Amino acid sequence: MTPEWLSMLTDTSRLAIFGSAICLVVHGSRQSLKLDEEETSDGNGGVSPNTRQTNLQILDSKQALFLPLGASVSLLMLFYFFDSMQFFFTIVSTVIAGFSVAALVLPFFQYLFKGCPAHHCGGIACWSRYCECCGPLSLAGIASALVASAVVVTWVLTAHWALMDALGYGVCVCMIAYVRVSSLKVSTVLLCGLLLYDVFWVFFSSAIFHSNVMLDVATKEADNPVSVIANKMNLKHAGRSSPQLSLPGKLMFPSANVQGHFAMLGLGDIVMPGLLLCFVMRFDHHKAKYFEPKSSGFKYYYFCIALMGYAVGLLLASMVSELTHHAQPALLYLVPCTLIPVFILARVQGDLRQMWIEPFAGPEKPADLLTV
Repeated sequence: MTPEWLSMLTDTSRLAIFGSAICLVVHGSRQSLKLDEEETSDGNGGVSPNTRQTNLQILDSKQALFLPLGASVSLLMLFYFFDSMQFFFTIVSTVIAGFSVAALVLPFFQYLFKGCPAHHCGGIACWSRYCECCGPLSLAGIASALVASAVVVTWVLTAHWALMDALGYGVCVCMIAYVRVSSLKVSTVLLCGLLLYDVFWVFFSSAIFHSNVMLDVATKEADNPVSVIANKMNLKHAGRSSPQLSLPGKLMFPSANVQGHFAMLGLGDIVMPGLLLCFVMRFDHHKAKYFEPKSSGFKYYYFCIALMGYAVGLLLASMVSELTHHAQPALLYLVPCTLIPVFILARVQGDLRQMWIEPFAGPEKPADLLTV
């Protein structure tokens, strides 16, 4: 007889969460690398030197240190003032998710329409900047905007979990592609701080606030904006027919075995480890380009070891959750499973000094400024 925890782990909802998280991390990292390649191109049809990096958010150590504190403040505000803030938060999160979906589907339409004749604006980068080939708008850009609008409107009207997941996909890919950690030091500070944040709010918040703050906020449903506006305009029937919305801050998949059961994973558990995986993919590429230019073999060693660690961390988090029947802070498993293998490999390969302080220095500027 199959153990209960094993049958739950092989449930379609768990497998869908697992596969989605892996694919989003890989896709977001590849898009980030594509942005780097475009920005370091010779400028023929690409980004001019004066506009490079303007669309990227590069985190330093101070920002990484204070991000968990800011996240804690935001979590408490939602916990105490959700009813008064829900309309604003729903609108803002929906607009951001909509733009993210547009960026996510844009490469497909660029391939479909062959919108850029010089083929210099492919990928996620074209959505965020002026394209010298196509102008401010292209057929692919318009099509992606229409698809994103359709997804957002349909989700607001139906509150279907699949459409919310589509919005979450867009947010994850854009965050991983556009937010950068500048070094392994920054990534370590960020992930360790978020690990403490996750553990505290999942395990210890109940003792102080008499409720599991993280779980309470994650499972709240907001009033539909259509319902709010309809009630203010005295259109009672329209207000009653609009469903409440589970905000796009997590991925949800229904179980095929247990009716009404959903497997969930917060977007932060994809994006934050994804920033580390994005960083090591870019470092792998940089190392192969500048330090091993004649090597024709496989070059993404750090990324693969970190990705395997991420998969193991997801598996451990799911297993412990099923065995204990208690919500788990996923970062408690994801952070050590991704960071530790990267540190070990970096030490063995002799890259730890460079990755820690100045990972993208060229061969003429070795990163030997810090002794680790």
